[in-house]
Amino acid sequence: MLKRLRICEGKLIEADVSNGQVHVYVNPDEAEKKFLVETLKLDEHTLNSALDPDELARLEFEPEHVALIYKRPRNYSSEDEFLFKVSSAGIFLFKDCLVVVISEDVPLFEGRPFARVRDLQDLMLKMIHRSIFHFEAHLRVINMISSELEQEVNTAMTNKNLLNLFTLEKSLVYFLNAIYTNGKLIEKVKASTAKLGLGPDHMEFIDDVIIENGQCYEQASIYSQVLSGMMDARGTIVSNNLNVLMKNLNLIMLMLMLPTLVVSIFSMNVAFPLQHHPWAFFIILGIGLVTATIVGMVWRYKRL
Repeated sequence: MLKRLRICEGKLIEADVSNGQVHVYVNPDEAEKKFLVETLKLDEHTLNSALDPDELARLEFEPEHVALIYKRPRNYSSEDEFLFKVSSAGIFLFKDCLVVVISEDVPLFEGRPFARVRDLQDLMLKMIHRSIFHFEAHLRVINMISSELEQEVNTAMTNKNLLNLFTLEKSLVYFLNAIYTNGKLIEKVKASTAKLGLGPDHMEFIDDVIIENGQCYEQASIYSQVLSGMMDARGTIVSNNLNVLMKNLNLIMLMLMLPTLVVSIFSMNVAFPLQHHPWAFFIILGIGLVTATIVGMVWRYKRL
């Protein structure tokens, strides 16, 4: 799917074929890929990298354009089961147009940063900057989910919530790698300002992006360390809850076994005291209840 936009008075508006400056390809089909490779001279490997979620962020200079691959968080859905994924996006900067290739249809140009766009280079930098905010928003969601799962782990005796925490920890590892590679990409962009045609205003903005990306990386690192450091403790809690449950079940079994033993003894087909007593049934039943009560009192005393 192809979307065409153009910059008009600092804002992005829809455009037609004749005046489109920004071309957004959402999960391009084979015909669109062929057009990008043969007509716009995009490198086929670089084009596929823009659609590959495992590709690292990088910057490449081609004869007629600049290719930039950066990482962004993928939209979360219930089918992901607590796994927050990372996707790639490609920006191909030409002299008179900007080509964006993404694998899913997501809002790329929403938010205050895009309220004022000066040129194509400014748009490129703001897209990278916007991905940092997306990572930060996903990190806040991960932190909220982690806190809720922690409370459930403290009282649960199953491994389900613990496995969900492991999945969140895996997501943070992916996020850390993506944010780190984005940081390296931004540094390379800063070192290539002349080739990219960036001015002093762009340089100042790049410095801000580097700082915010570093803060985002530190935030993700802290969440990852805290979650990783607490996994052993949460596993111990689950094991302890299971041990307490087994202890209570053993106590219940013991309280049932002693009365059963008393009744079984008096049920043998031999001569026993009280077998002709009119209150024998109630006496034997009382002995069984007393033994069960004694076991319960001993258990309660040991707990205290």
